[in-house]
Amino acid sequence: MRSEVLLTVSLLCLTAGLAAQGVPSPSSGVKISPEAQAIHASAIIVDTHADTTQRLLDEKFDLASVTSVADGHLDLEKARAGNLAAEFFSIWVDPQRVPRDQYAHRTLQLIDSVYGQAEKHPDRMSMAFSVDDILQARKAGKFAALMGIEGGHSIENDLGILRDYYRLGVRYMTLTWSNTNEWGDSSGDIDKKDVKHHNGLTEFGKQVVGEMNRLGMMVDISHVSDKTFWDTIAITKAPVIASHSSARALDSHPRNMTDDMLKAVGKNAGVVMVNYFSAFIDENYRKAYAAQKEERDAAIKQIDDRYKNSDIATRYRMHDRAEKDWAAKVPRPPFKSLVDHIDHIAKVAGIDHVGLGSDFDGVSSLPQEIDSTADLPKITQALLERGYNREQIHKILGGNILRAFREVEAVSERLNRAPKS
Repeated sequence: MRSEVLLTVSLLCLTAGLAAQGVPSPSSGVKISPEAQAIHASAIIVDTHADTTQRLLDEKFDLASVTSVADGHLDLEKARAGNLAAEFFSIWVDPQRVPRDQYAHRTLQLIDSVYGQAEKHPDRMSMAFSVDDILQARKAGKFAALMGIEGGHSIENDLGILRDYYRLGVRYMTLTWSNTNEWGDSSGDIDKKDVKHHNGLTEFGKQVVGEMNRLGMMVDISHVSDKTFWDTIAITKAPVIASHSSARALDSHPRNMTDDMLKAVGKNAGVVMVNYFSAFIDENYRKAYAAQKEERDAAIKQIDDRYKNSDIATRYRMHDRAEKDWAAKVPRPPFKSLVDHIDHIAKVAGIDHVGLGSDFDGVSSLPQEIDSTADLPKITQALLERGYNREQIHKILGGNILRAFREVEAVSERLNRAPKS
C-alpha cells in the first residue's frame, strides 16, 4: 500500500486544480472544512456499485452529459466534483423483464455499453481491470470504469460463460440478485413458498465460488440469503465483498448484514460496502416504505401496463419515475443514518473492512445531503467529525476495497500456480 499512499498525496494538487476550474459545489447544510477537503482530495475513492449502466444502454445516456440529480446520480462531471476515482458499473439483468435464454445476451449488451463510454471519452475515462489499472487511471487524471455482475443468473449455469465475463473485464459477481437462482438462495425471496430453495449454495454454486477465486473475480455476497452467506464464507479461499449492503443491527431489512456476518467478513479480510438506499439505512423509513408496498406495487403496475407497448427506454424511465414518486411520499432520512452504518461496520467488522457501495442510479430514495456523487465530500466531513483520522478515512473511501481486490488477485495467482491434481 505504500506506493498507493504516495500516489494519493501526489494527487492533491491535481484535484485541487480541478476544483479551481469551477466545478460546482452542491448546496447543503454540511460545510466542508479545509482539513476535510484536503483528506478527501488526497484519497483514491472507489464506489463498488452504480446502476448507471441501465441508462447507458437503454437511454443512450452519455456520461459526459451533465444531468440534474433528479435525472441521475452519476456522470463524469459529478464524479469529478466528488473526486470519485473509480466506479464499478453494475451489470444487472432484470429476471422479470428478460427471458431466461436472453440473460447472457443482455449481460453482454450492458458490458458493451460501458466499453462504449470509455471509447467515446478516452481523454476522461478508461476501462480498469485491476488495482494497478485504477491507480494508473488516477495518475493520468482519468475516471476508472470497472464492472460487476449483479446476479449469478447471468452466467446461465455455465462456468464457461463465467470465464468469458472475466475475460471481458468483469471483476466481481453478486452470487444472487433478489431472485434465488438454480444454485444459490437469495434474501429477496427466501420466505416465498413457491420458490425452490437450496438451503444455501448447491454443489454447483460452490464450484462457482471456487472458479471465481481461481479467476480473480471478487465474490459478492450482497443480496444472498443468510445460509448462502455462511456457505460462501466456509469455502472461499479469497476475501469476499458485499458490494452494496448495510448493517442489520441498525435497519432490519434482510438485505443487510448481521453483526455476526460483519465479524465474519472481517475475519475473511473482506469488505462491506455501505448501501445508501433510504430503506436500507433507516429503520423508520424502512417501515414507512414497507407499509405502502401494496398500494405502491398496484400503482406502479398500472404505469407498467400503460407503457408496455412503448420502447424499452420509455418503459424503464416511467417505471423508475413512478418508484421515485412513491418513495418521495416518505420523508428522506437524515444524513446521520448513512454515517451511522459506516461507523457501525467499522466498529464491528473493523476499520479495514468497510467501504462505499452507493447503489447510485439504482435506488428511489437517498438520505438527506446525498443527491449524487458530487456529495461524497460530505461523508469525509462527517467521518472527520466523528473522530476518524486521515488514514482511516482513506481506507473507508477506497483503500479497503483496493486492498481486498489486491488480495483476491494474489489468491488467483497462487491457485493458478498450484500443481494440477
